[in-house]
Amino acid sequence: MDVILFGPPGAGKGTQAAAVCEALSIPHVSTGDIFRRHLKEGTPLGLLAKSFMDKGELVPDSVVCDIVASRLAEADCQGGALLDGFPRTVAQAEMLYSWLDGQGREIGTVINLQVEGSMLVPRLSGRRTCLGCGATFHVSHNPPKKLGVCDRCSGDVVQRNDDLEETVRLRLYTYERETAPVLAWLKPKGTVYTIDGSKSIAQVQLAILGALGI
Repeated sequence: MDVILFGPPGAGKGTQAAAVCEALSIPHVSTGDIFRRHLKEGTPLGLLAKSFMDKGELVPDSVVCDIVASRLAEADCQGGALLDGFPRTVAQAEMLYSWLDGQGREIGTVINLQVEGSMLVPRLSGRRTCLGCGATFHVSHNPPKKLGVCDRCSGDVVQRNDDLEETVRLRLYTYERETAPVLAWLKPKGTVYTIDGSKSIAQVQLAILGALGI
């Protein structure tokens, strides 16, 4: 079963993805991870995406969808996947559903994590990321045991540029303008469950698994 995990930046999609993937025995498909892999490996799709990024342009929806489709076509995704951070525009949603239909697949469930904007800014601006293994921490809720050092791999823990407060506010504005309308497009297509993402991690996890019938 293919599942979409939807919601604004900072809603907790990455945090909840592992539990969903384990429960459904499907891989976690993050657009950020796929892009980084294609760029690192210098694949034709990665080089095409880089040509736009180097000019400061947005990667076209068609290229983004081709990159995601290349991942969904891999062997471990044949039984379904959890899509995190995609689709981000209505055009991407249309392309995704068309591609899935051509493969005899469909989105079984959409999980929409809903969190008020006033909570998202401190959530994101307080986030810190390990440069080594990618583990995430938070200055208030989940700080590393040693300041600036990852608990997992002892790598450097830093604040990413896209987690700076001014950048966070821009990301949320972009989400409301470009990505939030995707939810209205998705609702007539299938089952959409809206979960209160402001609750504790454990409570949100229970609500998601309940929505998935697990």
